[in-house]
Amino acid sequence: MRVLIRNICVFIAALAMPVAAHAEEPPEVLEGYWSLVIHGGAGTISRDKITEEKDAELRAKLTEALDAGEAILADGGSATDAVIAAIMVLEDDPNFNAGKGAVLTWEESFSLDSSIMEGRTRNSGAAAGVSATKNPILLARAVMDNSRHVLLSGEGADVFSREQGLEQVDQDYFSTPSRVEALERFKQRMSKDTQSAQHDALGRDARFGTVGAVALDQSGNIAAGTSTGGMTGKRWGRIGDSPIIGAGTYADNRSCGISGTGTGEYFIRVGVAQEFCTRVRLRFHEMMKEAQAEVPLREDGFPSYIVHASEFLYPAAEVQAIADEVIGEMGALGGSGGVIYLTPWGHSGYSFDTPGMYRGRADSSGRKSVAVFADE
Repeated sequence: MRVLIRNICVFIAALAMPVAAHAEEPPEVLEGYWSLVIHGGAGTISRDKITEEKDAELRAKLTEALDAGEAILADGGSATDAVIAAIMVLEDDPNFNAGKGAVLTWEESFSLDSSIMEGRTRNSGAAAGVSATKNPILLARAVMDNSRHVLLSGEGADVFSREQGLEQVDQDYFSTPSRVEALERFKQRMSKDTQSAQHDALGRDARFGTVGAVALDQSGNIAAGTSTGGMTGKRWGRIGDSPIIGAGTYADNRSCGISGTGTGEYFIRVGVAQEFCTRVRLRFHEMMKEAQAEVPLREDGFPSYIVHASEFLYPAAEVQAIADEVIGEMGALGGSGGVIYLTPWGHSGYSFDTPGMYRGRADSSGRKSVAVFADE
């Protein structure tokens, strides 16, 4: 009967959208299995814009972030700890738009956002508009673990960070020459403070360096986290999707973990992270019903076998198709960006509509890779 169920799943997968290059089938055995997926932002990333030296540097840092999370997961540690470890590596590197190397606001200051979520309990924590915490992802975790709230912002978040004993730094710590130049270019293009001008300026220099990670630990728990400096030249206390649970970050052991990067306003409008996870969960139940309908009936009219969720195979093509659909719907509204995901069935992958996305993944089967461009 297991062979029958497998054949049914293969049939269902054949009806789905074609498997994207970023999908990956899970291993057959999940006992003791762990997996980690990371991203360092998506956008106008192409080979003619990155030197070979910079490309190698970025890939090495992605590998270092994978190594940090992998060490925790391989030792039986929690998905949350692995996500934090991987993100901190990227927050500390000036090449990414999170922590050191964050983009500047219109007022030439720094305003950092972060979030973390655990799939078993759906506990979560987030911080927005933070100005002095060296590693904002640690503040998001402190909000989750040590407060009764989900999201803190601005001055209050900074006060809470200090009370939690998190390392504080001066604004100069976050600054890098490339981000100063990016703000100068942005202001030069903004001849008028209009939405169209801002959209044009962003389009010319769109490189969303937000960082994120999703992990599945050996206990079967999922966690997801995201950290960002936001949007170059943002004003009026603008907050994007990264600290919004359900928009840029989500984790649910019943369906998936996800972290996104891109035009935050559109991620919020679509509710990209939770939308993806909800569709994965609902499609699983639909496929269960479809598989059960294919089971032969006994003479008394009852099924000869009951399909159990624990033995059901969720095709990678189905998960990837859902990711592509959600990103496509956001794109149809005018947004752009990408996501990384993991499922409790061991699927891992990416979906993005940009020329490139800094990304990587590793799991306990020995698979490990990093990539930058869309054709990898």
